[in-house]
Amino acid sequence: QLQAFGGGSVQAGGSLRLSCAASGRTSFRTLTLAWFRQAPGKDREFVANIRRSAYGGTGNYADSVKGRFTISRDNPRNTVYLQMNSLKFEDTAVYYCGAAERHLAGPMIRASDYDSWGQGTQVTVSS
Repeated sequence: QLQAFGGGSVQAGGSLRLSCAASGRTSFRTLTLAWFRQAPGKDREFVANIRRSAYGGTGNYADSVKGRFTISRDNPRNTVYLQMNSLKFEDTAVYYCGAAERHLAGPMIRASDYDSWGQGTQVTVSS
């Protein structure tokens, strides 16, 4: 199970940090973790993911957030984070964390690549 929190309202240019805590039998350190977002009337879109350490353990980002957002993981705490800086109005959305037990050779930027989802947390950026 995944539980996301940390959303809120912020002015453009501000920062927020989202957290997603995982629980369950699967070893957290073996999971590929991701953040997606969904704005009203739009499909869920990829934001960032981070592989298990054995496959690099570095972040991969959508072009729209590259240089502003940072994904990280704390394996002992079973938590994945999304640090969001220089927020823009268009970042407004419900943000979801996802986890995948399987490792796929591709970039894993599709929602269907992930097995489990958190409940979502709202991020609202005012211009």
